[in-house]
This record gives sequence, C-alpha cells and structure tokens, in this order.
Amino acid sequence: MSFASDSVGLVTPQKFNFEQPLLLECGRTLPRFELMVETYGTLNTDKSNAILVCHALSGHHHAAGYHHADDKKAGWWDECIGKGKAIDTHTFFVVAINNIGGCHGSTGPTSPNPENDHRPYGPDFPLVTVRDWVKTQKMLSERLGIDVWHAIIGGSLGGMQALQWSVDYPDAIKNCVVIASAPKLTAQNIAFNEVARQSILSDPDFYHGRYLEHDSYPKRGLILARMVGHITYLSEEAMKQKFGRDLKSGKFMYGFDVEFQVESYLRYQGEQFSRNFDANTYLIMTKALDYFDPAREFDGDLTQALAHTQCRFLVISFTTDWRFAPSRSQEIVNALISTHKPVSYMDIEAEQGHDSFLFPIPLYVKTLNNFLTSSQD
Repeated sequence: MSFASDSVGLVTPQKFNFEQPLLLECGRTLPRFELMVETYGTLNTDKSNAILVCHALSGHHHAAGYHHADDKKAGWWDECIGKGKAIDTHTFFVVAINNIGGCHGSTGPTSPNPENDHRPYGPDFPLVTVRDWVKTQKMLSERLGIDVWHAIIGGSLGGMQALQWSVDYPDAIKNCVVIASAPKLTAQNIAFNEVARQSILSDPDFYHGRYLEHDSYPKRGLILARMVGHITYLSEEAMKQKFGRDLKSGKFMYGFDVEFQVESYLRYQGEQFSRNFDANTYLIMTKALDYFDPAREFDGDLTQALAHTQCRFLVISFTTDWRFAPSRSQEIVNALISTHKPVSYMDIEAEQGHDSFLFPIPLYVKTLNNFLTSSQD
C-alpha cells in the first residue's frame, strides 16, 4: 500500500514500563504501570521541538499514520498530524499517548492485577484524574529526556490535560493549546455522563464490572452510552445535513425497529464502539471528566489557578459546539487575560459541532500551524 505524501506512513507503538509505585489523587497506589506511546517526526539534538498530543475520552496513542500496509483506518488525528499539516512532522517531534485507565495498551481495567493473581483489574482499577494523567506524562517526558515541551495540545478532555500541565509543571511547557474544552464540566455535562454510566452499570452483562471473567461484556450498555455521547458531539446542523428526516426504506414501517437514517447511524456507531472499547474504561474516563477543575484548590478562582503559568496559550472553540460551547473557552481566555498571560483565541466557524476539532477546517489548521511555528526560537 502506498501512503499519501503528507502521511507519517507506517508507525509502531512503543510500550514504556514504569516500575515505581504511582500514588494517585484518590489515595490509592498503582504498584507499577505501562504507557503505550506513538511518535512521529524526529526529535532534534537539543530536544526543543517536541509536542505532546493528549487524547479525548475515546482516544488513544494511535493519533496518526497506519499500523500495517493493509490498514484501512488512519490514526484519530491523522488529518492534522503529518508532513505540511497543522502539526507538521517536518518540523516537530510528536508524542501521542494512551492514558492509564485506558484500554489500548496502557495499564487499565483490562490489565492483569499483580495483587489479585494477575486476573484483570476490572472494577478494582482505581479512579484516575486528569492530574494523574499529567503526572504520568511528566514521567514519560523525563524518560524521553524532554525537559520542556515545545507545545502540549489537546481537544476536549485532551485540552483539559494541556491546561493542567500549564498549572502543575509551568517550567516544562512552552506553549499550551486548548481546543474545544472547558475549565470544568457544567451540571448538564455531568448529567450526560451519568446517563451513559447508568446505561453500562444497569446492563445485566456488566456483572459488577467483572464481565471479562464471565467471557462477556455489557454490549447494550456500551451501545446506549455511545449513542448518548455521539448525539452531543454533533451539531443540529450537522445531523440535519447528514440525515435530515430520511427514512431507511423510504416509508414508515409503523414499528420500533430502525426507520430513520439517523437511527441506523447511531446504532451502527454504538455497535462498533461496543466491540472496541472497554466498559470499565468508559466509566473511568467519564469520571475523570467530571472531576476536572484546576480551580478547585484555589477557592474556585480560575484566575488564581492560572496565575503561575509561564507558557503562551492558544484557545480554540467552534461555533456549533454545544457540548463545550465557545463561552466555556472564553472563561479560560478571560481568566488568562485577567492575570496578564499571553493568550490567543479563535472561535472557528464550523458545522461539525464538538467533533469539529478532529477535522482539517482550513482556518483551524492555519491558526494551529501559525501558532506552533511562530513560537519557535
């Protein structure tokens, strides 16, 4: 198979083992952990061109390129990572990671529990937070010999990680890019997450989180959770343009099976997701979203939380994103301005809703690339 000239081509994931215990915010300790990582581009001699890409709820380390010659699907952010793309691998060395608690190679609920005869952790895997993820990412950067990241970038939950980096390790980040994100979840967003969790928890095949030991998984719960989530990721306009009220068979069937194209699409997305994503991981990721609030330790004052940051910021929102509306990004921008931090902000016209950050929208691509390249020494 030949790849496009701007593709990073074939990539091979790497697993990094950390044998030291990891104390988590919840008070529990992982005796050891592993991180699955992919890299694209070349690290320069003084290690000043490294960019960390943080993934969102259902993301992972495979952000760009292909795993084998017959691979039909590129990495989840392939549209924006590559030669001449928004994150240009001619210039930058890009690191993408699967966070702990995930289900794509890093230590998570499907990993063997060394304290329980190496059976899968399942529901015994501890709840983790954005701060915990940033802590492990810092450990990875030390392993790679990267003292200062040229930039840390993320969309949605990934943007929260980038923001947390600027707070926890201000000396280790030069540029912070927060895309389609928020300083904390609204009650409505927490409610969406709770509906998704209850869909999984109430599935009879969940087995209190020990479904792997029963050679099963909560398929129906995962399908419903993904359907609820997917609705919130798309804008009304995107759904209207893509599906309208089109009927699958062209006529009413007067039943409860699939009739509208949008129903078919949601069921297909849910089915595919249920096969490829671990239910316990989904529960953990949504709780990490709920818990995120860097201002919590500063009496709820986001300005104070960001007062000691030292990097430049780029904050991007999208006009049709109602899951993390532009006003949420503006909260971050206003807090940064209040404490006299260097921040650029763009609200990008887009039709794809929250998912807009995954698409190569021309103004978005140009804004991101200009920010990254203009900040080079």
